Amino acid sequence: MTLIAIFFPFVSFFLRGRILTGILCLVLQITLIGWIPAAIWAVISLQNARANKRNKELIKTIKSKT
Repeated sequence: MTLIAIFFPFVSFFLRGRILTGILCLVLQITLIGWIPAAIWAVISLQNARANKRNKELIKTIKSKT
């Protein structure tokens, strides 16, 4: 998924169900100068989504133990 986020940033957003963000990223990506910021944005967004998922699982585990 990280490679997709680097080479095809807009696809990364589409695959995660963020359609409007993917379209905005595609518009940014159309320019060669915008490709690098779009790729960075997609990778950071992917990492944040993974961290949020991990945190929700931790919170769920902690609540179930108490």
